[in-house]
Amino acid sequence: MLDINKVVDGDKLTIVLNGRLDTTTAPELESQVNASLSGITSLIFDISDMEYISSAGLRVLLSSQKAMNKQGSMKVCHPTDDVKEIFDVTGFSDILTIED
Repeated sequence: MLDINKVVDGDKLTIVLNGRLDTTTAPELESQVNASLSGITSLIFDISDMEYISSAGLRVLLSSQKAMNKQGSMKVCHPTDDVKEIFDVTGFSDILTIED
């Protein structure tokens, strides 16, 4: 289960994720992100309440990063220790801009 809450403030989009980003929930997030990026120059994922991320979830973050490289910037904020460890092990800590 993943709750996705989007907050738009001008050209800034914050997506707050709560729950598990896995094979089941990643397609919905990807769909919502793709539908929301027009005119956005700053994308922020607040994952402070995200319990888990799978390879499918990592793929969504990577594709979002690639899209934002063309039109602005992306940050992933407030990962839990468990999620931060997944970013470190997979090398995503080097790819994504992650803020505590």
